[in-house]
Amino acid sequence: MAKKLVIKVTAGADAPERCSQAFTVAAVAVASGVEVSLWLTGESSWFAVPGRAAEFELPHAAPLPDLLDSLLAGGRVTLCTQCAARRDLTEKDVIDGVRIAGAQVFVQEALADDTQALVY
Repeated sequence: MAKKLVIKVTAGADAPERCSQAFTVAAVAVASGVEVSLWLTGESSWFAVPGRAAEFELPHAAPLPDLLDSLLAGGRVTLCTQCAARRDLTEKDVIDGVRIAGAQVFVQEALADDTQALVY
């Protein structure tokens, strides 16, 4: 089993089931002791902004704020640089603990030894 998991989530409220699956898998992996890096891209970028996860609703799914909190506490959450720029988001706009980084960092993480990468 991979010791590290890199998850890129491209979906937000526009594809709620896919979005929820990405956050759920990431949170379960963190709870299982796996090193997790969750990347917020596309419409999921908005979840880097305080309060936006609380607006997300999906019946029979764990609350997104709870999943995000567990990821911030036990993993790493990154907002894509280009996605942030397209939404006029800067480091002052995002939740404490969310970093902004670009494709070079994503590729470096995804290609590291003992790493599995997933895209939702």
